[in-house]
Amino acid sequence: MPQVSVYDIKGEVVGTRELNDAVFGAEVNRHAVHSSLVRQMAGRRAGNADTKTRAEVSGGGKKPWRQKGTGRARHGSTRSPIWTGGGIVFGPHPRSYAKGLPKKVRRLALISALSGKAGAGAVKVMDGLVMEQPKTKVMAELIEKFGTSGRVLLVLGGRDANIEKSVANITWVKAILVDNLNVFDILNSELLLLTKEAADRLEEAYVS
Repeated sequence: MPQVSVYDIKGEVVGTRELNDAVFGAEVNRHAVHSSLVRQMAGRRAGNADTKTRAEVSGGGKKPWRQKGTGRARHGSTRSPIWTGGGIVFGPHPRSYAKGLPKKVRRLALISALSGKAGAGAVKVMDGLVMEQPKTKVMAELIEKFGTSGRVLLVLGGRDANIEKSVANITWVKAILVDNLNVFDILNSELLLLTKEAADRLEEAYVS
């Protein structure tokens, strides 16, 4: 089982903890991680690009010139796609880019991402993370003690307004509930900082 250090609110090591192999020590399935990441990124696309067809462009009700005798090509409307300002053929229209992925694959992807972080020594556990009031400076100083120069993902076991407000203005730290944990945020962080409650809930949810 992966063994990680447990820190207190002062950023000092107060013990160690063995993480469950089923969640943090599994074999990394790169294909599942990639599929889950593609699905998540596709779901973020707005899909609101829209072009007008010849039926939607205004004007063009009158035939530009008579059919015969002018020496010019035949035309019935200035809103034809071959005219400047005319309709667009095969242009984009509002759509959903959402992709489906089996629940078992999504589960495997999340476990693989967590196991990859644990294998790289990028998972730490905090015990007793409680703040009586929001303090950005205190939170920033605490996280700086972990010695990371990249993004930090702070995973909370439940809603805590004081902690969430404390990290809101720290650009390199993101607080997320354990229920909202996802592959993108895990891969996009250098350090995964779990509260004891979050670690417990992860192991309870994913240990079959």
